[in-house]
Amino acid sequence: MKRLYALLVTQFLTAFADNAILFTAFAMLSQAPVGEWYKPALQAAFLVAFVALAPWVGPFSDRRSKGEVLAIGNAIKAAGALLMVFGLEPLLAYGIVGVGAAIYGPAKYGILPQLVPHERLVSANGLVEGSTIIAIVLGAVVGALVADQSTTWGLALVAASYLLSLAGTLLIPATPPTCNDHSPALRGFLRRMQGFFVTPRARFSMLGAAIFWAAAVVLRVMLVTWAPAVLLTATTSEIANLTVFIAIGIAVGAFLVPFLVPIERLRRARLAAYCMGGLIILLGTTQDPLLAKGLLFAIGLSGGIFVVPINAALQEVGQRTVGAGAAVAIQNFFENLAMLAGTGLYTLALTAQPNPVGGILVLGLMVMLATTIVAWHLPRDPQPAATPPTQG
Repeated sequence: MKRLYALLVTQFLTAFADNAILFTAFAMLSQAPVGEWYKPALQAAFLVAFVALAPWVGPFSDRRSKGEVLAIGNAIKAAGALLMVFGLEPLLAYGIVGVGAAIYGPAKYGILPQLVPHERLVSANGLVEGSTIIAIVLGAVVGALVADQSTTWGLALVAASYLLSLAGTLLIPATPPTCNDHSPALRGFLRRMQGFFVTPRARFSMLGAAIFWAAAVVLRVMLVTWAPAVLLTATTSEIANLTVFIAIGIAVGAFLVPFLVPIERLRRARLAAYCMGGLIILLGTTQDPLLAKGLLFAIGLSGGIFVVPINAALQEVGQRTVGAGAAVAIQNFFENLAMLAGTGLYTLALTAQPNPVGGILVLGLMVMLATTIVAWHLPRDPQPAATPPTQG
């Protein structure tokens, strides 16, 4: 467990910084003459690297000790934050942070099957997901509060957190490489992707995670416009406080997952996705701040119950086949492609100045429709073996 705790600390610090830098950048933009399109474009700049580098970051992770890969990812993130401190265009600086995150991601989840046995994989995912959500909560709130006072201090806090996370990777024991495939990266990536798509559980896990993260990112960006128009919020920190309720819900959902959706009962996860979509629709119909916070918590709760078991299922399939890091890279490709598509469509829609309530309603409907499509051919969960009759 000590090895897992070292990973949790490292992941906590880097996730804290990932969210603090976003809200620090939002605070910087509130002081600059930029259009509303710039905020979703900023989020998209972070995501581009996940899609563009997907064929390479998985093999890069699986051919090295994953602690080393985590350290490299954190070093690049810290460089992006420091460049933003020194005045580099936020879109470019946040894009560099995204490169570090794209390298970091496959190692973060790919190391879990090397640290814990199969029967504890869902629980370990729940711990990583739960600690990450706590970090998201604190990163959003603390980052926004500090940035409202001084964006320079906000960025300094971010850089320090990345560097501390880098130091934490030294406590993670070296793990052996899990892949010796040196075939051309792009060709190998396409081959592994094709192999995953013929496996129903892996296909559902990849596309299901894409639905969750696309919805989460687009909802977070929508709140920046929706909350001031509907709930009359006035500052960056007030908007960040709303995202706290989503994050707390995900953390609670991650804790409950081992009791509700064990890895052998993956099919149940789709029900949580339907709940998430329906709750987003309800959010679009309310103007009461207290009810909105309750709905955001419930959205996060449903999302946590949905995403944790599909992450665990994908890692398990990947560990048995192409390597857990390569599997997570494929998953990241689809997740971030979906997030890019979602933020891109939302950015395009902003040019027509749409009703923010209508955008929330459409998002909820899209989550429910997409869940129906990706779960269409998901096989039934295996039935438990029958107990043999006793001899009388």
